[in-house]
Amino acid sequence: MTEPRKRVLLAKPRGYCAGVDRAVQTVEEALKLYGAPVYVRKQIVHNKHVVSTLEARGAVFVEENEEVPEGATVVFSAHGVAPEVHEQARARNLKAIDATCPLVTKVHHEAKRFAADDYDILLIGHEGHEEVIGTSGEAPAHIQLVDGPDAVDQVVVRDPAKVVWLSQTTLSVDETMETVARLKTRLPLLQSPPSDDICYATQNRQHVVKEIAAECDVVIVVGSKNSSNSVRLVEVAVDAGARAGYLVDYAAEIQDAWLADATTVGVSSGASVPDDLVMDVLAHLASRGFGEVTEFTTAEERLTFSLPQELRRDMKRAELS
Repeated sequence: MTEPRKRVLLAKPRGYCAGVDRAVQTVEEALKLYGAPVYVRKQIVHNKHVVSTLEARGAVFVEENEEVPEGATVVFSAHGVAPEVHEQARARNLKAIDATCPLVTKVHHEAKRFAADDYDILLIGHEGHEEVIGTSGEAPAHIQLVDGPDAVDQVVVRDPAKVVWLSQTTLSVDETMETVARLKTRLPLLQSPPSDDICYATQNRQHVVKEIAAECDVVIVVGSKNSSNSVRLVEVAVDAGARAGYLVDYAAEIQDAWLADATTVGVSSGASVPDDLVMDVLAHLASRGFGEVTEFTTAEERLTFSLPQELRRDMKRAELS
């Protein structure tokens, strides 16, 4: 009896998005330009490997500005910060470089604009996530968090005709739309943001995982447990028909028991994951007989973001001097 054919379906797009690439490059270039240490408030992106790699190069990760020596350089993470964080940095005379993803900045601008027009803003997102804290800080008196469909019944607004929803950029598209549908049954005049808040990269990564999931016995997502978009990918895979889904930071975390009865393994990675970690997973799977790899592509991503202007200005000065 011949052994069943073992194969890997490799999702594309996967891994780094434009916002993560920009944020990581920001820290790398800051280290080159200013020298170590460069302080980073919060994890620059939610990935254990990226953080430890940057630490080895001289980045110092802190929770708050108070931990940064006066006058030092601090980089704000890709997830965005509330206005008061900028104010704290000015008060401590810190050289602040804002690596907030431009797609998160867009949501901040939307929040400010709707608050200025005295709307109640329903922010769909996960409580305690840095992006949610940053966005809420733009207009705390106007924003209330809606953490998934089950939280809809607790929503209270002043005027049902002046309500808009915004969302964290890294959510599950399906769960967000389910939350919006529930909100609209209670608030029929609820307005939508002028453009989709959920980031293109989050949507693309979820879409390709949905496409391959039904064919997979197991889907392995490379990503960290505090990465919202990576956690969502595992959920999306299982919801779309994969028998099981697992989140790993490194190939060594893959358990042989997960692969015992599998013939098709799906592989993807969150938007803050460098692709060499995915290649390590493919090598690990190949050593267990899963040597046949088919890349399944649903979109080509060409978007790039320029580095923060504060950094570009200093890089230009350094070139000229």
